[in-house]
Amino acid sequence: MFGLGFHPGQKGGAKTAKNPTDRGKAGSKRHLVSDRRGVPLAVMLSAANVHDSMVFEELIDAIEPLKRPRGRPRKRPRKLHADKAYDDKKCKEALRKRSIKSRIAIKRKESGKKLGRHRWTVERTLAWLSKYRRLTIRYERRDDIHEAFLHLGCSLICLNYLA
Repeated sequence: MFGLGFHPGQKGGAKTAKNPTDRGKAGSKRHLVSDRRGVPLAVMLSAANVHDSMVFEELIDAIEPLKRPRGRPRKRPRKLHADKAYDDKKCKEALRKRSIKSRIAIKRKESGKKLGRHRWTVERTLAWLSKYRRLTIRYERRDDIHEAFLHLGCSLICLNYLA
């Protein structure tokens, strides 16, 4: 079909894979970094069966420089709060290399209660993204189109924050 590689009856597309938590249905996963107020700083899309720690470095590097009134723009946050899925040597080493303090809950040791105070802002931002119908269920077969809608949703959240 005009070199796009899709056929009329074909389902799914790139960045979709069997979801291990949803009876093997094809799906994709959103990865999000936000600030304290819930404004999205970086967003990515991956297949549902890709572990969170695999896209962690790429997500941290996707954060745009923060503008400040004076001096050089800061490229990275000072501290990062994350859930237990990111408790991996590779993730902590990536943060150490970038001189970012890590506040990641340790698997099977820490409860999520202490970290939940900070993580709810990311969950709220994901809920704001789910408010948009095109992002609630993935209708697009092409991942670049769905990722464009994801970035559009993030820009609308930023616009609502400014207004």
